[in-house]
Order: sequence, then C-alpha cells, then structure tokens
Amino acid sequence: MQENLPLDVIIELTNCTIWQQDHLVLSNVNLSVGNGEFIYLVGRVGSGKSSLIKTLNAQIPLKEGIGIVAGYNLSKIKRRDIPFLRRKTGIVFQDFQLLIDRPVNENLEFVLKATGWKNKKEIDSRIGEVLEKVGLGLKGYKMPHQLSGGEQQRVVIGRALLNDPDIILADEPTGNLDPETSEGILKLLTDISKTGRAVVVATHNYTLLKKFSARTLKCDGGKLLEVKDEEEMELLQ
Repeated sequence: MQENLPLDVIIELTNCTIWQQDHLVLSNVNLSVGNGEFIYLVGRVGSGKSSLIKTLNAQIPLKEGIGIVAGYNLSKIKRRDIPFLRRKTGIVFQDFQLLIDRPVNENLEFVLKATGWKNKKEIDSRIGEVLEKVGLGLKGYKMPHQLSGGEQQRVVIGRALLNDPDIILADEPTGNLDPETSEGILKLLTDISKTGRAVVVATHNYTLLKKFSARTLKCDGGKLLEVKDEEEMELLQ
C-alpha cells in the first residue's frame, strides 16, 4: 500500500524515533527530502547516521513516528512490500559487497534477476546503460579484484542504479578511498542527484563537504540537526 506525498517530496519523517535493536539512537527526527535533492548526513561514529539510513530502506523497522519513503509508510510496511521499497532506494556501501567470484557484468545481472528481470537482451542493455553512466562502459568483463577501489565503488553505484530508483542512500561511500578517487565518487553522486533522484550521503569526510557543498544534517546527542552556516561547518571538524 503506497501513500501519497507532495509531488516534489520523496522522504518525509515526522517525530520519528530511530532504534538499533533495543538501543535508542535518535529521537524526534523530522526530515523532508525533495526529488533531486543532495544531502549530507554527518556525525561521529555511533551517532546514528547508519541507523537512519537503514531505517529509510526498512532494514531497521520504524517503531515510532511517521515515515514515508518513496510512497511507502515505514511503520506500516508489510514484509512483502519491502523488496519494492528497496528497488526505489538504491544503496551504496563503504565496503562494496561485490561478488568476488564473477565479473562485473554478472554481479549486475545477479541483482537484476533477483529483482525479477528475465529477458536476457533487456538485462544486457540495462547493464550496459548503468556501466556507461558510472564511467565503466568497457570494464564489464573484469573481475572485481582487477579494478581499483574507486572503480569498484563505481560498480556499486551502478548496481544501486539498476532498477532506476528514486533515492540513492550512500553510507560512507568514500570511506576506503584516497582523496582524488573520493572526489570522483562525490562528483558522480552529485551528478546523479541532478537527474531528479534524491541522494543522501552519510560521511565524515569534511574536505568533500567543502568542495561539493550541499544541505547538511548532523546526528549529535541523539538528535538530527540542520547545519545552517559555515561557522557551524567549521565546528564539525
């Protein structure tokens, strides 16, 4: 059962409480994210960034408050609807989570088949499209270990784009990458937001925040706070 939001809003959390198992992480969370909006989520390790991202794609259940993501009500979502929500919320991890025993093309094919794609021609065409989009058009035949860390992360972003999601959730996407490669990944994610998708990036890389400035939210002391000016941004470091 999908719920309606204003046309330009894709994520709406109202008075939400975020739990990690039986540990209270964030309380009274209010958040509204529009289509095509790029947002940073910052805060110390353990402050709730990852828990919030996992709540947005129903990895962690929402027990209190109202959360509507891509038309799905997080507190009422049925188990059978969770895969449909996740098709609308592509996720990018820090540690890639690629299948190391098969080439890039087959990594992506695995995801498409798992989400119901059956036509081989359509599968191959879609894989070609997303690899082109992330700058890896000629690397589909390579095994993950033959790629650099930045290229592997581009594959992960391509994987997140396969089902044409409305939202990309990126949890420390540059955590294992050098500064130059990190810049390329952030540039790619900002470009993706310009195609009308909401992009939420959890990060503690404050150099990138300065280089690619965007709306910034901070998990701190059990609250989600908006970082309003440069002075506050300086205090984050």
